[in-house]
Amino acid sequence: MIYLAHTAHWQFVGLIAGVLAWILTMTTAGNNEWRLWHVADLSVITSGEAWVGIWRACFYSHVLPGAENCRSLRISDPFVPVEIPAAQVLMVVAVISGLVGNICAAVAMRMAYFSVEDRRNIRMVFVTAAVLYLLTAMFLLVPLVWNVTSVLNNRTIAFPLEFHLPAAPVSQRVGSAIGMGLFASILMLISGVLFLCY
Repeated sequence: MIYLAHTAHWQFVGLIAGVLAWILTMTTAGNNEWRLWHVADLSVITSGEAWVGIWRACFYSHVLPGAENCRSLRISDPFVPVEIPAAQVLMVVAVISGLVGNICAAVAMRMAYFSVEDRRNIRMVFVTAAVLYLLTAMFLLVPLVWNVTSVLNNRTIAFPLEFHLPAAPVSQRVGSAIGMGLFASILMLISGVLFLCY
């Protein structure tokens, strides 16, 4: 039996990068800081800054009770711009495809590192993991780039009155979730390429 462990060291690095990227993908999906809005009216938003994520919009206020005031953004809300529901769907798909990609990559590494009798499908498992990693990177990049474009164009969101947020910020900037997501997508791309190179 041919010993294949010496041929898959870079793919093991790819698996580690894929697992790290998947954790960052889940963190990006749940993070509120996709867009940071700077507001002029400090009567309610006393910090002068609000965070608009893909699941909720939040701000700190001494006027309203509670430490952090958040309102959920649902996929069916009519005031939400199209990039936010698209990001909600694509981020969930990215988390699922990243998980399946990591499972396929772990199976491929098991086949390469351990004595498995049937190795006929080893290349197919490596290619499947690579394709899933690359798809996950694309599912991540689309909503990230779309939201960055909205921030750079200073696009507004017509929030209802109960959100206590203005329709337009004075200015806005890209939040930390975008940077984290871009780093995760780069790691996913690297993992996909490493698995394709096997």
